[in-house]
Amino acid sequence: RGAMSKFKAAGNAVLSGVKMERAAAGECVKVVVRCRPLFGKEVNEGRAAIVRCDGAAGSISISNPSSSASEPPKQFTFDSVYDHTNTQRAIYEETALPIVRAAMEGYNGTVFCYGQTGTGKTHTMEGSSAVPDERGIIPNAFDTVFADIDASEASNKTFLVRASFL
Repeated sequence: RGAMSKFKAAGNAVLSGVKMERAAAGECVKVVVRCRPLFGKEVNEGRAAIVRCDGAAGSISISNPSSSASEPPKQFTFDSVYDHTNTQRAIYEETALPIVRAAMEGYNGTVFCYGQTGTGKTHTMEGSSAVPDERGIIPNAFDTVFADIDASEASNKTFLVRASFL
């Protein structure tokens, strides 16, 4: 129990500065899932979609294509779930914008994108520069940060912008 409470205290210390809209007291880390549609090679090979998203419930279900039809799909619940119908802009505004706003108030914030090769991480983070609504989290975050800095020029605030991308 002692080690766990130390871990919890350390985790709270690291995460306590992140503010999220609609977050209950003490919640700091949000797990968001974005599921992409089948594309190119998958469609050409006649593969079937096995992932179903329920954005309202924040859940996904995954069916095993090799099992019998009577086997129920595996269910997983997250803080937010997005499918191929959600725009890059909507995903940014609902998930990353609160973190960017908190960072502009002086809190630390991180958007961490994780997944298997080919699952859409680069598309989510970078997007397409050709269509404004399809720009990813990074260009939208930069726009927000520099717009906020420009809007605060009348104040005596000094900003240091530092970003990393691995």
